[in-house]
Amino acid sequence: MQPRRHPTVSLTYEERASLPNNSPVAAFLLRLISIKHTNLCVSADVTSTAELLQLAEEVGDSICVLKTHADIVQDFGDRTIQGLRDVAKRRKFLVFEDRKFGDIGSTVQKQYAAGPLGIVKWAAITNAHIFPGPAIAIALEQAAKSAIAAYNTRVETEISAGTPPPSSASESDDEDSRPDASHADDDPTAWPAERQGRKPSVVSVSTTISTKTEAISPQPTPRSPELGAESMEAALERLGPPPFLRALLLLAEMSSEGNLLTGAYTEQCVAIARQHRDFVMGFVAQRSLNVEKGDNFVTMTPGVNLPPPGQEGKKMGDALGQQYNTPRKVVLEMGCDVIIVGRGILNAPDRRRAAERYRKEGWAAYEERIRAKR
Repeated sequence: MQPRRHPTVSLTYEERASLPNNSPVAAFLLRLISIKHTNLCVSADVTSTAELLQLAEEVGDSICVLKTHADIVQDFGDRTIQGLRDVAKRRKFLVFEDRKFGDIGSTVQKQYAAGPLGIVKWAAITNAHIFPGPAIAIALEQAAKSAIAAYNTRVETEISAGTPPPSSASESDDEDSRPDASHADDDPTAWPAERQGRKPSVVSVSTTISTKTEAISPQPTPRSPELGAESMEAALERLGPPPFLRALLLLAEMSSEGNLLTGAYTEQCVAIARQHRDFVMGFVAQRSLNVEKGDNFVTMTPGVNLPPPGQEGKKMGDALGQQYNTPRKVVLEMGCDVIIVGRGILNAPDRRRAAERYRKEGWAAYEERIRAKR
């Protein structure tokens, strides 16, 4: 079933980035897509840090998002995180950790912010099921806000010790003239044996709490036709770094045969998303779920593949229930925004070339959609 016509289907990515009701991460992503001319997300289903970083380098220029599965990376650690940050910064893409949270609120908060993965610290985007109820979105948003606040707050404690200067004679006389039991501890002869012979000292403790605010990336002004086309490098420079904020995708539909994410479940996903627009940026789904006025959610679609040359039109899938669609099908006909490709690129002899092939196919489908709806 094709989605009902919605205004967002006929708008460009850049136009949608300027609409209200966008999460900051979604607005940034839409602008990034527009500048790089790519709506491709590569699914990095690899099991080592070396493979992950190599893949990111190979496909980085052709993608807007890299989807990770940190829990299958056997040597995942600080080197993985720092490497991902470096490549994402140079190649200009966002990282999406495909965690698929699905538990009670207090548990998912720990899974998101703590443990060996510490997802909230490095992934701009993550995702969740809603079968635990709407509180899962609230819990993850709270965890994200707490992590960002902690990052932006630095506490420094300085401890210094020294020997106090000798008291003046008059001060000593004054002290001696007051037989106050509270001064008994000042008499070294009254100290325990282990304290006798030590020099008096003063310990000073000072604590400084400082806060900083990560800059939210600037909102580029629309290009004026008379200024001519701006180079990609200049536009990316103008876009700036991504905002230090987090966003959530809700799993509304799946690409596997016989999955249960249909009907009322999908509708409930959309209802929850509308209640948390600042944090929920969109869905993992097989079609655009923008229906009501004001909807501007981003739809990322897995299960995208291209048949081998000469086998166009062939039904694609695997022996484990996966069903594939082409970029043209999901972008042009179903109104989706980002295509997620895994094995079609991972198993290619030249991943860089394969990623560029999918980028071109996905972008051509988008341009055809825009022309058809205007």
